[in-house]
Amino acid sequence: MDHGSGNRDMDHGDRDRVTHHGRETAYRRFDRGGDGSTVCFVHGSCGNADVWKVQARLGDRFPVVALDLSGHGESDDVGTTAGAATLDAYADDVVAVAEATDADALCGNSLGGAVALWVALERDLALDGLVLAGTGAKLTVDEELLDALATDFDRATSLLHGPDRLFHDATDRLLERSRATMADCGRAVTERDFLTCDRFDVRERLDAVGVPTLAVVGEHDALTPPRYHEFLADRIPDGQYAGIDDAAHLAMLEAPADFNSVLAEFLDRLG
Repeated sequence: MDHGSGNRDMDHGDRDRVTHHGRETAYRRFDRGGDGSTVCFVHGSCGNADVWKVQARLGDRFPVVALDLSGHGESDDVGTTAGAATLDAYADDVVAVAEATDADALCGNSLGGAVALWVALERDLALDGLVLAGTGAKLTVDEELLDALATDFDRATSLLHGPDRLFHDATDRLLERSRATMADCGRAVTERDFLTCDRFDVRERLDAVGVPTLAVVGEHDALTPPRYHEFLADRIPDGQYAGIDDAAHLAMLEAPADFNSVLAEFLDRLG
């Protein structure tokens, strides 16, 4: 595993790459002198590291790392089929970046939460804690959305940006940015992501999650509703629940101040 040389971008943190399993995974580091746990942020389906830019504000307390999963953003793609093979590849991405940056906590949104759980259950990575945001132990995807992803990408994009799906009451700018990110990712990778979500189910394994875990959700999230997170908090031995007002699936973008406050309180607990 080779750790590449960094390149500073004031708006996007320190850009870097790590080579593993024959591919390169890109990530960004936002370290403003914080001495708390280093947190590795994992985006969801058709996302990239940019979705965590507002969480970079935590860098003066907790070093922040955000990666692009394989096939997203600036990272190389993998030739995996949807499901376990893709989940394993994404877990490899996270472990490689976490080891390169000494990250000891993971924060994953949606598919990224599934990847974080998979790392905690399937990989030998020393972790102090997990944050599972807008996600679940099982991530069944609506058949209408899966059909649209296979046949009509514009329709799929519209479905995801419907009421209380990705956002509750987003600004036009945020909606435009979200649609552009989905377009940049493209239909094939986006469909692979959502099919991987649809096949994910670790409900019977949550008692094996051996680190403190925060399950945090926007109160209006119709994709992964609050009950998913109550289930996580109840079944994970050291789990806790937090709700974010006035937000849906992407609470870290829609209500960043409240999200960051809840996240910082949890990370402080980790020491």
